[in-house]
Amino acid sequence: MVSDDQLDRAFTALGDPVRRALIARLSRGEATVNELAEPFPITKQAVSRHIQVLEAAGLITRSRDAQRRPCRLDPAALEALTSWLDTYRLATEQQYRRLDAVLETVKEKEK
Repeated sequence: MVSDDQLDRAFTALGDPVRRALIARLSRGEATVNELAEPFPITKQAVSRHIQVLEAAGLITRSRDAQRRPCRLDPAALEALTSWLDTYRLATEQQYRRLDAVLETVKEKEK
C-alpha cells in the first residue's frame, strides 16, 4: 500500500512537465544527467535538481558505474502508483457497468 506522503511526493514530482519528460526519456532506458539534459533549454544544474525531486519521490534511482551515475526508473514505485489509480478506476468502471445495466433494462421495458 502506498502512503499518503509517498503519493503526495510522487504526484507533486509528476506535476512538472520537465520531470514528466525525464520520466518519459527514462522509460526508454537509463541515462546520465548529461544525457538527460541534452534536449532541455535549461542548465544541467536545473536538470539535476529535477532528478533529485524524482529520486526523493522514489520514482527513479541512481547508481554508480565507474565515473557514470546513471538514472533509471523504479518500476516498483510506478507499479504502486498504477495500483493506487487502478483501485479508483475499477470502482468507477463498476459503477458505469451497473448504470449501463439499469439503462438497458429501462430500454427493454420501453420496447
